[in-house]
Amino acid sequence: MRPNWLILSAAGVFVASTLALPLDAQQQKGGEEETGPYDVVENWPQPWAKPGYIWGSQPGIFAESPNRIFIATRGELKLPDPLPRGFNGIWGSLGERATTPKAEMRNCLLVVDGSGKVIEAWTQWDKLFEGSGGPHKVKISPYDPARHVWVVNDSRHVIYEFTNDGKELIRTIGETDVPGEDGTHFGSPQDLTFLADGSILVADGLRNSRVAKFDKNGAFVKQWGTKGNGPGQFTGLHGIDADRNGRVYVADRGNSRIQVFDANGTHLDTWPNLRFPNHIVAVPDGVWVSDGTNARLLKYDPNGKLLSFFGTYGTYPGAFWELHQFSVDAEGSLYTADSFGGRSQKFRPKKDADRTRLIPPSAALTSRGTGN
Repeated sequence: MRPNWLILSAAGVFVASTLALPLDAQQQKGGEEETGPYDVVENWPQPWAKPGYIWGSQPGIFAESPNRIFIATRGELKLPDPLPRGFNGIWGSLGERATTPKAEMRNCLLVVDGSGKVIEAWTQWDKLFEGSGGPHKVKISPYDPARHVWVVNDSRHVIYEFTNDGKELIRTIGETDVPGEDGTHFGSPQDLTFLADGSILVADGLRNSRVAKFDKNGAFVKQWGTKGNGPGQFTGLHGIDADRNGRVYVADRGNSRIQVFDANGTHLDTWPNLRFPNHIVAVPDGVWVSDGTNARLLKYDPNGKLLSFFGTYGTYPGAFWELHQFSVDAEGSLYTADSFGGRSQKFRPKKDADRTRLIPPSAALTSRGTGN
């Protein structure tokens, strides 16, 4: 017979391990919690491609509000006829990356509402992406009351600034189709972020290996970084974000790490041993990172300690092939752009989800510039 103390000890371990699970995991049977604390919104967004076509690779997404979400797409792809078994409405379900076939550059910049219905199609700017790989990422500065829309065109080495309604191209930073590494040229820029004084930081990132800083008027200020794997060096920097305190987080993808800097480029820290960090979003209590290899969203505290993660590989609803950019709105809904799978998705927080495992609404555009 086992001693009573051993039985009680084992029972205590069981109870403690059960309580360590998220509440929603304790209350259900089965399942694998593939979408973490979120439920995927099925059939989002609503189709927009012309008959016989499907939307192509979708590398960029940004929620301005719960009813105004920007989607950056790499055009449209002609579907095979007849459609093979297993096709579920996205190119990735055909077993091929959505970046592989040549796309027709159409409907590259779209705005959808909360239901996923297209409310604006900026087709007047499709010409900017002809002969290129299409847009790469899309963002709005939380410090800009006009909410201008910034779009990275990495394969043409430029970044565009549009009015919020898309009617006017305010400026282009860089020179179209002319790569370089100075104050007026980029070498495949990947991402950008903004500081409270209006400064712009660009992750200039596949051909070059630097962060380029510009003032609020677009004038070049400085740059930092060289190619390599030492502190302050980069190999394929792919994402960048800054918190309210001016700490700058860089997804140094080729070196499988995150690097942290101050607003002037002084190296502060390195977080190693990630797989393939694609995108990064700073929140008040840490940083969220999308990993393109492990198909995960990872949460780190401000010192780089991994706190939680979720996500799984696949092309079925809720899964990711290559999670390229993500965003949240003020209601806490999560939006993801899948470059290889060829789709965007919307997720809502589960009822009674553990709030510490959610990307907080304070990461939303309407909160980031206010100090809330």
